[in-house]
Amino acid sequence: MNSLDPAMTTNGVGVAPDPPYDYAPYRSTHLRAPKMPLQRLPAGAADRYGPVFGPFPIGPTDNDLTAGQPGAPLGERIIVAGRLLDQAGKPVRQQLVEIWQANAAGRYWHQMDRHPAPLDPNFTGAGRCLTDDDGRYRFVTVKPGAYPWQNHAKAFRPAHIHFSVFGTSFVERLVTQMYFPGDPLLEIDPIFQSVRDRAAAERLVSKLDLSTTMDNWALGYTFDIIVGGRAATPPDP
Repeated sequence: MNSLDPAMTTNGVGVAPDPPYDYAPYRSTHLRAPKMPLQRLPAGAADRYGPVFGPFPIGPTDNDLTAGQPGAPLGERIIVAGRLLDQAGKPVRQQLVEIWQANAAGRYWHQMDRHPAPLDPNFTGAGRCLTDDDGRYRFVTVKPGAYPWQNHAKAFRPAHIHFSVFGTSFVERLVTQMYFPGDPLLEIDPIFQSVRDRAAAERLVSKLDLSTTMDNWALGYTFDIIVGGRAATPPDP
């Protein structure tokens, strides 16, 4: 990993976030970063009560991105599993975990993605599940491909999966990205490099896990997500 930027000073509300709201190598952050000091709001009902997600809207195969289509998707089948934990290391139970990703060719099932790579008619790239009583989640999917983006010359995003999770309240929603071990593009990716704390950045990289791997069927990766506290999983910048 490249050396990370020095920490920013306080922004009037506390220590500046990591990753920062405005990170020059990631060009689009400049367009959406706040220009004025942040203001604390009084606690409301959403801060005091946790979100409740009933199991009924979630189908039995919503966590299997390789199912539910006329045929099997192309690419390397993988299993991604882990735990959703709070800052004390306790499981966050019965909470919604959503993922979305590009297909094996590096293209999203989205009208705005005009990357000239093939769409896979058997892969939508979206899934969801609820954590169990131990905070565990599990997805079956295919390994996403790298794809070009227009942030700078010859820019390619490393393979990644987007995650959206909730903690103990709606204001603890976390949107983050999971990367794969050994990907050389991590060294030159401005989004990954925007996490200036080396240990925090490494928490975004999944681990190959033979206990999750299914023999003769799919490699397994483990990716635990921590909401809140000093060891929290970094959010998207």
